Amino acid sequence: MDEASQGLAIETSGLVKTFGNTRAVDGLDLRIPKGAVYGILGPNGAGKTTAVRMLATLLRPDAGQATVLGYDIVREAQQVRGKLSLTGQYASVDETLTGMENLVLLGRLLGHRRAEARKRADQLLAAFGLTEAAGRQVKKYSGGMRRRLDIAASILNTPEVLFLDEPTTGLDPRSRSQVWEIVRAVVAYGTTVLLTTQYLDEADRLAARIAVIDHGRVIAEGTPGELKSAVGGGTVHLRLRDPGQRAQAETVVSRVLGDVIEDDGDKAALRARVGADADVGADAGCDPAAVEEAGSQAAAERAAHTLSELARAGIAVDAFSLGQPSLDEVFLALTDRPVTRATDARSHQEVPA
Repeated sequence: MDEASQGLAIETSGLVKTFGNTRAVDGLDLRIPKGAVYGILGPNGAGKTTAVRMLATLLRPDAGQATVLGYDIVREAQQVRGKLSLTGQYASVDETLTGMENLVLLGRLLGHRRAEARKRADQLLAAFGLTEAAGRQVKKYSGGMRRRLDIAASILNTPEVLFLDEPTTGLDPRSRSQVWEIVRAVVAYGTTVLLTTQYLDEADRLAARIAVIDHGRVIAEGTPGELKSAVGGGTVHLRLRDPGQRAQAETVVSRVLGDVIEDDGDKAALRARVGADADVGADAGCDPAAVEEAGSQAAAERAAHTLSELARAGIAVDAFSLGQPSLDEVFLALTDRPVTRATDARSHQEVPA
C-alpha cells in the first residue's frame, strides 16, 4: 500500500459492473478516509447498491480495482469479509424469532459462546432501545425497530467498516432520527461507515464527505457545504397575494435569478432555484467554510433583490423564504435533469468464496 492510501478505508479505481446491456457502475473512482461517515448520494438506478455489493465481495467487478482497508476485493475477498459488515435496504433478521433470539443466534454463528452471545445481545438491545421488545417476535416490530435490530445485528462484532445501504428508506421521521443517532455512536467507536442514501438531508447530517453518483459514476464529490454551494443558495419560495399576477411574477423572478420557474400546480405559489455565482468560489478562496458562507450570502442578496423587484413591479407577496437545496434541485443542477425513480439493476449472484 502506498503512503497516500494508508489513511483510506476504501479506494476504488475505474470500477465497472454490467448486467446485460445495463452498465450499472461505470468507472467508479472513490477515496474514502477512515473513521468517519462517507455518503454516496444518488437516485434509484444510480448504481449505489451495485457498488456496495461489489465492495462487500457479493458481486465480482467486470473491470477496475478496489480495496477495503488495503485488501483487494477480488484476490483477498476473505480478508475483506472479515473486516466489514453490511446492512442492506431490507431487514435481514428472522421475523419468526424474537429480537433476543436473532442476536443470540447470530452471535453464536460468529463464534461467541452462548453466555457471551447473550451478554452482547443484552448490551445491544439496551443501547438501541429494544430491551422491552427483546422477547417479542420481529414480525410484530415497527419498521424503525426492525432497522435498529438489523443494525445491531451488523455490529455484534464491531466491524472496522460498516456498509449501510439506504438504512432509513420508508421510515418515519422519528425512526430516521433514531437510526442517525446509532450511526453516530458507531462512528464514535472508530468504525468507518459507508452510507448510501437518496436523502440529501440524511447525508448532510451524517457524512463528512459525499460522493454524488449518477449512471454509475461520480459526478460531484465534496463536503455537504461544498455540494450545496455548487447549486447556489437553494430555492426561493413565494406566495402571491393575487394569483392572477403569476405570469408577471415569473417574468420578474426569471429576469433577476436567471433560472426557470418550477410549476408545482399552485397558482399562488412560485418557486425558483437560486443559481450558483461563479465568482463566489474565487472570492472565497479554497476554504470550504468560506465558500459556503459566501455562497449563502450571495444567495440571500439575490433573493432580497428579487423581492424588491417584485415590489417595484407592483406585485404583492404574502410569504417569502429562501430554503436549502432539495435532492431534486441538487440533481437538476448537476445533471440537468430531475431525480428519476428507476429501479437499480441488480444481480443476486454472489462471488464464490
